[in-house]
Amino acid sequence: MKYIRSIQLSSETVKNPNLYPYNNLKGKTGAHFSLDTITMFYGSNGSGKSTLLNLIASKLKIKGAEEPMYYGPAAIDYVGKYVEELQIFFEETEDGKRLRRISPDSYYIKSEDILYEIKKIQQAAILEEGYIYKRKQLGMTQEQAVRHKDSYQMQEQIERLLFAQEKYSNGETAMHIYEDYLVPGGVYLLDEPEASLSAKKQLELVEIITKAARFFDCQFLIATHSPLLLGSLEGIIYDMDQDHMLPTQWTQLENVRIMAEFFQKYRDKF
Repeated sequence: MKYIRSIQLSSETVKNPNLYPYNNLKGKTGAHFSLDTITMFYGSNGSGKSTLLNLIASKLKIKGAEEPMYYGPAAIDYVGKYVEELQIFFEETEDGKRLRRISPDSYYIKSEDILYEIKKIQQAAILEEGYIYKRKQLGMTQEQAVRHKDSYQMQEQIERLLFAQEKYSNGETAMHIYEDYLVPGGVYLLDEPEASLSAKKQLELVEIITKAARFFDCQFLIATHSPLLLGSLEGIIYDMDQDHMLPTQWTQLENVRIMAEFFQKYRDKF
């Protein structure tokens, strides 16, 4: 399901070549490119793929968009300025009306958001262990300590976090977080979702994204380095390392070719 048909980047330029976000996207000024149900943005660090996702999320007012940071009384919000200049074109009916509205469940999910959630779970487990230890030091038995901690209103939440930490690895916890965030009818911007995921888990994520796009009316914009995601997901791929915004084949991407050459070099060992 497509909600967004295409995007046109700002056609404006600024005198200072170091002003963000214009500096990150300067080679793509005014670029107009189409989106698919699943659209992937590949690129090296600093190529602008994460910047682009955040600008789109800000324009759409999607949850997870990062607020611009600027300092001083004379400082200019160049991020906000770029967002105003960014144009988003939606799928329309024959009479020119927007076909579908963006769901409030839509989300911009960054890799650091997932790692932060995992860290919170880990911290909760540490606090829980510390709590029991201190109560034992005060002379409580294990049974008394457990009963005491269970009296807290937040215990249900702590127990859930502890269960997640004890039962699942970081990658498995990340997968559960994705499953919780992705609901039918949403537009999802995913920034390097492969972070903390093994190859097997990446392929499981491919299945989740594919089903959400095919059967649950979701649209995805994904920034990724992963050859597994790039090669397994069906959709448009843009190489942010190039100045133009033209669709490319995943087999032509530099990172993918480096990986292919590496495995070809050691082919006899498999």
